[in-house]
Amino acid sequence: MEELTHYINGARVAGASGRFADVFNPATGEVQARVPLASKDELDAAVAKAAAAQPAWAATNPQRRARVLMEFVRLLNRDMDKLAEALSREHGKTLPDAAGDVQRGLEVVEFCIGAPHLLKGEYTDSAGPGIDMYSMRQALGVVAGITPFNFPAMIPMWKFAPAIACGNAFILKPSERDPSVPIMLAELMTEAGLPEGILQVVNGDKDAVDAILDNETIQAIGFVGSTPIAQYIYSRGCANGKRVQCFGGAKNHMIIMPDADMDQAADALVGAGYGAAGERCMAISVAVPVGDDTADRLIEKLVPRIEALKVGPYTAGKDVDYGPLVTGAAKERVLGLVESGIEQGAELVVDGRDFRLQGYEDGFFVGPHLFDRVTRDMDIYKQEIFGPVLSTVRAKSYEDALAHAMDHEYGNGTAIFTRDGDAARDFANRINIGMVGVNVPIPVPLAYHTFGGWKKSGFGDLNQHGPDAFRFYTRTKTVTARWPSGIKEGGEFSIPVME
Repeated sequence: MEELTHYINGARVAGASGRFADVFNPATGEVQARVPLASKDELDAAVAKAAAAQPAWAATNPQRRARVLMEFVRLLNRDMDKLAEALSREHGKTLPDAAGDVQRGLEVVEFCIGAPHLLKGEYTDSAGPGIDMYSMRQALGVVAGITPFNFPAMIPMWKFAPAIACGNAFILKPSERDPSVPIMLAELMTEAGLPEGILQVVNGDKDAVDAILDNETIQAIGFVGSTPIAQYIYSRGCANGKRVQCFGGAKNHMIIMPDADMDQAADALVGAGYGAAGERCMAISVAVPVGDDTADRLIEKLVPRIEALKVGPYTAGKDVDYGPLVTGAAKERVLGLVESGIEQGAELVVDGRDFRLQGYEDGFFVGPHLFDRVTRDMDIYKQEIFGPVLSTVRAKSYEDALAHAMDHEYGNGTAIFTRDGDAARDFANRINIGMVGVNVPIPVPLAYHTFGGWKKSGFGDLNQHGPDAFRFYTRTKTVTARWPSGIKEGGEFSIPVME
């Protein structure tokens, strides 16, 4: 069995705590590796080495730092297939979806190559008599990221690329469920020319997280995961005087207006609801058709599409629509919520409970489910399922549909499908949700905009990637300067004498 490592000072380092976690093959249910879980002492030692390396990196010309990222992009493209295969093997995603995971992280790295421009300060000459004033963006020092299992390539790059471009050293604590790709990314950064100690990968569980939260050297923390853990990290990190941004759970609604192209809406829902087995914080998990006629037409379009989905391991080919969930516990939780939906009165239109894949009976596969006539009081509506389950809530009117999305405690993403520009414009302006799609089911912004949810989906003042990332990973210093005069009368050509 493979024994994984940490990545410290540019090399793989075996764990010293004696504690390990199993890493599963989600398709077979077998343990394929074990990953070390760092102690507080191991985490603190990695931070100390990062702190020693960081001043020289911060003093490096921003353009030279950007060149490291340029080379990293080249290496990512070179190793794309290798990274995707490793990601699929531990997470369960299909190969095209895994490559997309890497690609969306790569795009943020490409944006960060613009660091020399993004780090420019401001300047005012003659702010007062003989006074100039200017500001500088300077690195924080050592910062950290705690990243989730569902995007083991993309989200680490969303965190460490802007942080490192700004001149910080970075401590990455990836998910212990699929830790291989973050180590591979760190190795590629070293190959690209990043100095030792600037990117440290420390695997671990809650002990490592608490050590990050309490370490006095770490100045800022970025987190993506569930809302309860986001709240815990945000409150404890802020209490310890750190800058913290945390992104939590989601329950994303898609409103379907009566005038929508129903084939387009159905295709969008199937892809957004069941892609990656629903293990996306931007997955559409609630369809909100306006009016019973719209709902009936939508369900009619959805059923054959959902029943035709191909579920299987990534090794079965690129025509697989989605793979297994990441763990057996995740599978049991999803199936438990499906049972609660039935018990609480929802209509199960497509039943995936009996799904079995020959040869992979012990894998963590869950068949696709479609519920209709879901109401606000049901657990499948209130909770983030994080599985291949789509709930349909029938709205009486546009205002009723809008209220469903606005009243929910989560506010990550949402979408509206309509041909009516006025309805779309009203929706985009009024909705209290951070990312909005108009005839776009998963409105994840491109790298040069920012990503972030509202309400209980996001904690902190600044979003991920885009310009906000450069604000988050730097602090502004403002200098007011006045220089004394004394040479305006010209040079002195006589030898100075005592008077």
